[in-house]
Amino acid sequence: MQDEAEFLARYDPAAYPATAVTVDVVALTIRAGRLCVLLVERGEQPFAGRRALPGGFVRDEALEAAALRELMEETALQPGEGELERVHLEQLKTYGDPGRDPRMRVLTVAYLAFAPSLPDPRAGSDAAAAYWVPVDEAVDLAFDHDVILADGLDRARSKLEYTPLATAFVDREFTVAELRQVYAVVWGEELHAGNFHRKVLSVPGFVEGTGQTSPRGGERGGPKPKLYRAGDAKLLHPALLRPGREDDVR
Repeated sequence: MQDEAEFLARYDPAAYPATAVTVDVVALTIRAGRLCVLLVERGEQPFAGRRALPGGFVRDEALEAAALRELMEETALQPGEGELERVHLEQLKTYGDPGRDPRMRVLTVAYLAFAPSLPDPRAGSDAAAAYWVPVDEAVDLAFDHDVILADGLDRARSKLEYTPLATAFVDREFTVAELRQVYAVVWGEELHAGNFHRKVLSVPGFVEGTGQTSPRGGERGGPKPKLYRAGDAKLLHPALLRPGREDDVR
């Protein structure tokens, strides 16, 4: 049996079909009370002029580093900035349909990013424009990005049930009403204020009180609401299930 050095000396990558790897990012934030996704307008072929998720080819870097680089290029965020530290980034799924890119066989590793109000985006090197778009208006995207966005939204909505990632959409200190608004916007469901407040405070480690109150009054002109910060829980138990799903798990 030949040893590894001999094998590598004889190995010819050209004997196999060329395959490229890209990353695409489903970046979600809440702007003006609506769940929005970051889109770019492609400035080059293929699909020039069409809207797409931000992304690009992987360089000599780790996959997560490539996704973070693409996100920074489109949002003007820089390492060491407080806003960037608040971004939650996780791998979503890999997409590899042979016909997803007309140039060649391209596999993309998609990432999901949650963040509080990010700054106005700027177009990167291969984009003509970049903007935040309400998710219900983000349709007819280039490549297979409609599918990737749908998968990202499903993941985000599920993550809010079982993890404390809703706190990634609010400031470091927040009221329960502000947290409820995140759930309502991401789920697309109105939530009962009292029931939500009770559920949040019943989950160990979800939130912790700061001992302070908001400078603004309550939703209906009542006393100033208490301020909370994210707790140390990694999973929510019991989970905060979406309306209509409580009966499904009984």
